[in-house]
Parts: sequence; structure tokens; C-alpha cells
Amino acid sequence: MLSGLFGKKTDHPMASMKSVQALLDDLPRNDAFKLVMELTEWIEAVSGNPDFKLDHQFAVICLLDESVQPYLRKLVREYFTPHELSKFQANRLWMLLNNFSCHIAKAYYTLFTRYCNGEKGSGAIKTQLPMLVARTINTMATQSKYICVRYGQINKELWMNLWQLYAHAESFQYLDTPVNLYPGPTNNTTVKRELGHLAGWYGSGVNTMTPLNMHLTDRIVAHFSSAIEIQAGQSGQSLFAFDLNRPTAPTRVNVNAAASSSTRYLGMADMQVALQNLLKMLDKGVVPGELNLSGSYDAEIVKNAVRYLLNYFAAPPVRRNARRGIKVNLNVVNGFVELVERTDVGLNFGEEKSALWMIEDISANGFCTLLPTQAGEAIRIGSLFGIQPDGVKHWGVAVARRLMRNEESQLRLGAAILANRIAGITLTQSGGMGGGNFTDGQAALWLYAKAGEPSGEVSLLMKADTYSPSRSLQTMLDGKSYLLIPNGLQERGPDYELVKFRVIEQEASSVEESY
Repeated sequence: MLSGLFGKKTDHPMASMKSVQALLDDLPRNDAFKLVMELTEWIEAVSGNPDFKLDHQFAVICLLDESVQPYLRKLVREYFTPHELSKFQANRLWMLLNNFSCHIAKAYYTLFTRYCNGEKGSGAIKTQLPMLVARTINTMATQSKYICVRYGQINKELWMNLWQLYAHAESFQYLDTPVNLYPGPTNNTTVKRELGHLAGWYGSGVNTMTPLNMHLTDRIVAHFSSAIEIQAGQSGQSLFAFDLNRPTAPTRVNVNAAASSSTRYLGMADMQVALQNLLKMLDKGVVPGELNLSGSYDAEIVKNAVRYLLNYFAAPPVRRNARRGIKVNLNVVNGFVELVERTDVGLNFGEEKSALWMIEDISANGFCTLLPTQAGEAIRIGSLFGIQPDGVKHWGVAVARRLMRNEESQLRLGAAILANRIAGITLTQSGGMGGGNFTDGQAALWLYAKAGEPSGEVSLLMKADTYSPSRSLQTMLDGKSYLLIPNGLQERGPDYELVKFRVIEQEASSVEESY
């Protein structure tokens, strides 16, 4: 199809804007997937055609990009849904959106390179340079997001190109020139805002987020990107930094690092104030209408994303214990239900065979491992799994905190150990107003405290959507009866809730009276 459509003749089908519009008019408007796929091919072909004058190539790519935006937004809403997609649908959408983001970013960067080389038509787009560079960074940010969604590594070339774009805008003094990114009243931006958005978002630990949280934090940081400061000198407000001469990702500021004239620092103090104000609205159950999340999301889901950013800006996760290079074989089961089955409250104890992982990097509170291929398909950020080292009788429990693909596309997992020993228990109600989907006799997991943890409290893993802050519970463990008074939901995962309770040992008579 394309070999006949895109030749090198003067009668090229896209040699005039009128002919481009005619081609656009014939596209299948009722099929967003097919339309985006076709326009991706067109953008690739136009970008790769050196016979076009630069100003015409710029105009055609802009028109194609602007025409595809409503259909992209529809597919983005479908992909970043709060509900889990089938594996087929998720892969299908990701491949399309990722492919488009790669080609449109490459197309805009090609235009920028041709302009810098002074090719024919450069003078005609000089006044459009701030918009061109802002769009180039914006599309590279989208490309980066789809790489991160699959926990891939952003290559050095992309970082180097981004820093080159910023350096050019800084050198020619158009960093703060207002531009309209796309037609519409709400798309005003600057080159500095676009770069600050990407660097601020990526610096916030994207490989510790779920894909949905990646999307929400990306949109939230973009919305408040005018609050991000980028300066040549470090200050007390500096949070992230990047080096214009080094093809590396933004990193958290090291106050003891030697200063370099090519280093730029991001300040996020005003961003934090904006996020705190947003959190107050979300606490009331209100998602502001002006907050463009590229979809409709409940206030609670958005609130979790805002809290993540605020927590990360205040203090990113740090490793509390040194890892040791000791090889350990772990028996592993994935998910709350499978873990319950390994305890004495499980109904089918021992039926399913556990997987065997080789751990080479472990500490008292976590471990890192290269996941087997099959396991990598099932593990997500927040996934719960049971762990049992060889030679140990009892099971422990861990949760996935960090995922990253290596150069061979193998998935590396960083996990936090919640407890080295657990016990299965059965819960019953003890007064309160109820709520949730709790029923008496429900199975849960008691997490034995680690050394140094406060007494009088216990953490339980419960089935998802069963915890209520107004309902006390009762249970038996090791022949003793306990009253469990709610003390806060700590974490919510795909199939579980991690909950703190104040725990009171009861006399046998008081237990009997409560039934």
C-alpha cells in the first residue's frame, strides 16, 4: 500500500495540503484502532521522505498528528482503565499506542534535526520553533511512558536527545516562550514546562508504580508542570537533577555531589503545595473538572496517585538493610488465596505445587531476583506472594515493590518482605457497624511481628474489600483468643488488604459472652 502511495515524484499524494486533507477525509472514522494504525504508517513515511521541503514536511506531520489526537484519547482511555484488561486486549492497545508514540516522536525530532542543519525551508518555520521543540519533548515523554508501562529501560539516545532539545531552547532563549501545544484553549505550555513534566514524573520512581498509577501521576504532574522550577544552580528546594552532557535519566539530588555547569536542577516545592491542595478536594470526593486525566476516575484512585507523589517527593523509599549476595532457593506461591492454602486454614492444603525461585540478593527486609519467564507474566507492582526458603517449615509473605526489565527484556523484581512467618486464622465479627463484604468464618493471615516492631499491634492480610474501620473482629491463635480493634488500612493490593489492628488478649469467659 505505502510503496505506491509514498513515492519520490512531484505528484506525491501528500505534496499539497489539499491532497493530504483529501486522504484524511477518506479514513475510517468509526474505527479508532484502524485509523491510528494507518496514520502511524503515514507519519513514518512522510518523516522518512527527504524530498519534502522542511516547512511542508513540518506542516504535513503537524496536520496528521492533530488529526489523530481525538482517536488516541479514546484508545488511551480504553488502555488505562481501572479495570483489568484481558492480556490480548492490553497487548493489542499497548503495541498500537507505543508504536505511534515512537514514530511521532521520531518524526518531530527529525524536523528539529533538519532545522538545526539549516535545510531548505528552515527559515519558514523559525517562528514555529518553540512549538516544534515543545511537541517533540511532549511526544518523547509519551514514548517514555509506554516504555515504562512495560517496565522497560529508556535508552541513552532518548535522554541525550531530550537534553539536546532543552539546551537548544536555553541557548536560543525560548525556554519560556508560550506556545499552544495542540489546537484548543487548554493546551498552553512552554518548552521548560514540557521538559519539567517529563523529568519530574520520571524522577518519581516510575518502576515502583502500577501502569495505572504511572498514567495518573503523569497526567497530574503535567497539569501542575508550571509549578516546576528548572535552574542552573542548586538550591535548598532542588529535588531532581539532570546533566545536559550525559545521556542519563534524572536522579534525586545528592547535596554532596560536585557541581557541574551542565547540570540542571528541578525544584518541586510549589508542586507539593499544589498537590496538597488537590488532596483536600479529593478528600471530599471531588475530582476537579480542570484536571485532565484522559479518562474518568474515582476520587479514591486519584487520591492514591497524589499521595504517592507527595510521599516520594518528601522521602523516597530507601533500603534499610544491606543486601547480601547469598544464594537462596525460595518456594513461591502467587496471590492471597494460594498463600492461605499453605496454612492450616486452607481447604486444599498442598494441592498446588509452588514455584522455585533462585534468590541471589537478599536482606532482612527484602530481596531482588530475576523472574522466571512464566512468573514475570503474573507479577505486578503490589502483587502478594508467599515465600518459603529451603529447609524452613513456615511460610513468610512478600510484596512486589519494583520491576525493571534488563537489556534482554527479562524482568527483575525488587520485593519487600512483610513477615518472615505467618499463620492462618479465622475471623468473626465482634460488634461494630460492619461494612465491606465480610462474613463470619473468613480466612486471613496473621503476620508475626519482626524484631523491633511495637507490641500491642498486629498486621493482618485480609481478602480484598472486606476491611471496615468501624468493625472489630475476633480470632484464635495458638490456643489464645484475641480481640482485634481496627487501626488503619495500610495497603490495598489486587486481591488483598493489609490492615493494622490493636490486639487485646481475651479471657475465655469474655469470648464466650461475645458469641
